[in-house]
Amino acid sequence: MRYFDTHAHIGLIHEDPIEQLIITQEAKQAKVLNIMSITNNLRDFFEVYQNLSTASNVIFSIGVSPSEVQHPGSDWQQKINDGVQKNRVVAIGETGLDYFRKFGDKSSQVELFIAQLELAESYNLPVIVHNRKAGHDVKEILKSKLPPRGGVLHCYSEDWEYAADMLENHHNLYLSFAGNLTYKNARNLHEAVRNIPMERIVIESESPFMVPADFRGKRNKPVYMPSTAAFIAELREENEEDVAEALWNNACTLFGIDPEV
Repeated sequence: MRYFDTHAHIGLIHEDPIEQLIITQEAKQAKVLNIMSITNNLRDFFEVYQNLSTASNVIFSIGVSPSEVQHPGSDWQQKINDGVQKNRVVAIGETGLDYFRKFGDKSSQVELFIAQLELAESYNLPVIVHNRKAGHDVKEILKSKLPPRGGVLHCYSEDWEYAADMLENHHNLYLSFAGNLTYKNARNLHEAVRNIPMERIVIESESPFMVPADFRGKRNKPVYMPSTAAFIAELREENEEDVAEALWNNACTLFGIDPEV
C-alpha cells in the first residue's frame, strides 16, 4: 500500500531543518510516499521550502491562511507569484475562512480568500480550503469562485448533507479527512465518509495536529496517517488495500501528480 498525505505542517512539527528531513524519510519508510507541505504564511513557506529542497517526496502549496489576515504583507501577491514558479509547487493555500478564532474581521478574511481563489485560477492550480465555523460563507464563495482545477476542503468538519451539496455542485472538489475522523464522537464525519463517493475522498495528517486515536498523546506526524486510511476502510466495509489505492489516486489527480512516479 502507498499513501499521500495531502496536508502536513512539517515546519510546525520541528523547526530544525535536519529533523524536518528526518520526518519526511520516516514517512517514506511507512509508505507515505508523497507529502503536501503546508505553511500559514509566506515567510515560513520560503524557509520550509529551502529546508526540504532535497526531499523528493514533498510537494508544496503556497498561500496565506486566514490566521494571517491582519498581516499578510503588502507584497503578498508578488511573493505568491515568485513561489509558484518554484519546482514542486502545485497548489494555492491553505486559504479560506476561520470564524472560530476570529482572525481580523470577516470582510477582510473574505477579501483575502477570494483574492487567492482568483490567483489559483490565473495560475491554473487547485486550491486548499480552510473552513472552521464558516461553512455557509465558504459554500457561497466557492459557488462562483472555485478555480477550474478545483480543490480540496481540508480537515473536513461539516456533515454529510453539506458534503452532498458541495460535491453535487463541484465535480472537481475533494474532501479531506484527518486523524479526528478516528475519534468515537466524530459521528457526523463517520456518516459523511460512509456516503461520499470514494473517488472524492483524500486524507491528510494535519500534522502536528489531529493525531489519530491510535496515537493519542503524541505529537502528530505523517507516519501516523495510514491509520486514518484503515479507519476509512473499516467505516465503509471495504478492502483496505483498495481504499488506500483509491486515496492515492485521488490525491494524485487533485494535485496533478503522476500516480506511478
